[in-house]
Amino acid sequence: MKRTRLSLAIGMVAGLACVPLYAQEAPQSGDNNAAPTAAKKTEAKQLEEITVSARRRDENMEKVPVAITAFSGEDLRDLQAFNIDGLQGAVPNLNIVQGRGSSSAVNIFIRGVGQPDALQTFDPGVGMYVDDVYYSRIQGALISLFDVDRVEVLRGPQGTLYGKNSTGGAVKVVTRNPTEQTEGSAEVTAGNYGRREGKFYLSGGLGGAWSASIAGAATKTDGYVTDPSNGHKYNDEDTKSVRGKLRFHPSDNFDAVLALDYTRQDTGLTLGQPVSPLKRTDLVLGSVTLLQPNLDEKYNFQSRTSFDPDKGQKLKHEGAALNMTWKMDDRWSLKSISAYRKLNSESYIDIDASQYQLGDVQVNFHQKQASQELQLQYDNGSNLQAVYGLFYMREQVPSHQEAYADDLFAIAGNRINFLRTIDDDLTTTSWAGFAHVNWQFVPSWTLAAGLRYSSDDKDYYRTTSTFWGVPFTALNGTVALDKSKTWTAWTPTISLQKQVDPQTMVYLSASRGYKAGGFNGRANDVNEAKNPEYNPEYVWTYELGLKWRSEDNRLQANVAAFHSDYKDFQARVSEIQNPGSITPTFAFPVINAAKLKMDGVEFEGAAVLGEGLRLQAQVGYLKARYAKFDDHRLDPTDPQYNPNLHKHVPFSPKWTSRLAASQSFNLPDAGTITVGADWSYRGETWLSVDNYSALSQKAYSLVGLFGIYDSMDGHWQFRAGVRNLTDKVYKTDGQEFSSVGNIRTAYYGMPRNWYVSARYNF
Repeated sequence: MKRTRLSLAIGMVAGLACVPLYAQEAPQSGDNNAAPTAAKKTEAKQLEEITVSARRRDENMEKVPVAITAFSGEDLRDLQAFNIDGLQGAVPNLNIVQGRGSSSAVNIFIRGVGQPDALQTFDPGVGMYVDDVYYSRIQGALISLFDVDRVEVLRGPQGTLYGKNSTGGAVKVVTRNPTEQTEGSAEVTAGNYGRREGKFYLSGGLGGAWSASIAGAATKTDGYVTDPSNGHKYNDEDTKSVRGKLRFHPSDNFDAVLALDYTRQDTGLTLGQPVSPLKRTDLVLGSVTLLQPNLDEKYNFQSRTSFDPDKGQKLKHEGAALNMTWKMDDRWSLKSISAYRKLNSESYIDIDASQYQLGDVQVNFHQKQASQELQLQYDNGSNLQAVYGLFYMREQVPSHQEAYADDLFAIAGNRINFLRTIDDDLTTTSWAGFAHVNWQFVPSWTLAAGLRYSSDDKDYYRTTSTFWGVPFTALNGTVALDKSKTWTAWTPTISLQKQVDPQTMVYLSASRGYKAGGFNGRANDVNEAKNPEYNPEYVWTYELGLKWRSEDNRLQANVAAFHSDYKDFQARVSEIQNPGSITPTFAFPVINAAKLKMDGVEFEGAAVLGEGLRLQAQVGYLKARYAKFDDHRLDPTDPQYNPNLHKHVPFSPKWTSRLAASQSFNLPDAGTITVGADWSYRGETWLSVDNYSALSQKAYSLVGLFGIYDSMDGHWQFRAGVRNLTDKVYKTDGQEFSSVGNIRTAYYGMPRNWYVSARYNF
């Protein structure tokens, strides 16, 4: 019977995916991040148990009816992931890349759900959590992975267990807690493009019930994009981060951790390449001048900019969090998560990525966020567990923006100065109550159900002023709006799971996700300012899954099939020019345009063969399509009507997959050498809501290699690695502002890059 089930699981994988499966290992919470000893690497003949806290308590991942991928600190190093976007390619149906035009933002889509605009007034579709604290902006969320215990990626709506409702899923980063024993590490890294990096970690007891830790990282690169006019380098890194923790753990009944973190970033511009012709409108001659021809060609990592070299991007991100847990008796415990965060960003962004002033902006915002979450947890030690929670968050995001477009208009060949300034202030107050119960009603059968009530209140004030040069100064003016609204929603979840035998679990689940409505932060004219509101979006996801591990712990396979109904998609688009008019518009409406259907299958697995040989694989299939797209901009009778403008759902490639292998070799009385390689594949991806072929990336593959030497005692580790071995040129993200000078800009992944590092653990 056991052999039959093994054959069935392998047959499902082979028949549906034709490739091995993939899974990642994560250690028990609190394990340190020191390099494994040589003996551990070569003698390991089983997969480690994977422990996650996706349901707010530590559980074996094979027993949780949710599609999860988990990575330990060492897994992340083998992925060669320096920042959170290093997970790209390692999780089925996940898109996670550096945000467009920003050195600190991250763009995340899971199963086709995410945030289609990078402006700070839009809410993320995928929740980012660090030590259970919600990060409400994608700016500042490109997290450096320097002191991470593990990362969990949860796919599908997350609402009844997490502080903030997320329609697409959640990325949960768990950093290392202080230990009573003294331990630490120091690491230095060097690589091409001027890469130099230093990291350290120190943890230990302070006496009695107290312990503390401190970790830090400093990363600097020279940049991999060059301005050919002056040789200046862009797309660089210059980040310094530190995190300190103080822990008070007087008994098994009480645990408190105070965490303080600080990140400072000071980089140059993040430049892409214009992939459509850039245009200037002559208001007297009635003509359109081609400023720059179509550059949708293989990128040579050279870009021009109209900004001076000293105009870059600065960020300060800091916060404090206090996590406390009381075990009140054998069944009840109470958890409190209190946090306060500040994010100050001052960035210049050359949206058109050229020497012309068409889409040049300065964006300064100063976010403050205070949150409080309470969880009352129950566990009868047998067949019933429950979590009851309250969540509150208040966020303020005032900003000042300037847009420079002196090359957008001309009079008889002479350009006209144009400046737009924007001052706005968004205040959001969110609160929620939630409950989730897990009940094993008969042996091997478990029913779980949850319900959440969410309330999101937003107050938005905005003024935008235009400043035209001579002779159009009479057109100067200010448009203002002052709006408030509250949105509420009930979001349930339910799952039924069957433990077929100790090795096999199957489950069926349904969950609803919700993202609050908002106000268009790009409402530039009087008509838009009258009605800047867009409605919430919702998604129902139905999932059928199987989790299996062989009796000898050498093979593992997780399979999930899902269907999602996604409605009222908040689509940010560019206004289409009026027929017969040559004058560009400055309108960027947000419309609840679409209903979408998503169907997909995800496979993950791992194998340990012989001594020290590990094979891993993952594959994701996603069929995302619009059931409808109501777009008031489009007129089917217009000769310029494009019926394919919404043919493809953005950031939703049909196939994502990865294969990886590593082999450790024992050197008698000398240590261990490990070599590894991985290959990842991503299908054709569209990079904007409005589909333009220039803002799409055809299917491509990436290859990585690494080698490791571990000393016999585990103290020393030396690494060398190369990413993007074949030097593939590929697009990762795009800016679509077609209504201003025909701007469409693509951003690219880093060229082939290598590094070497040395780490000492103690």
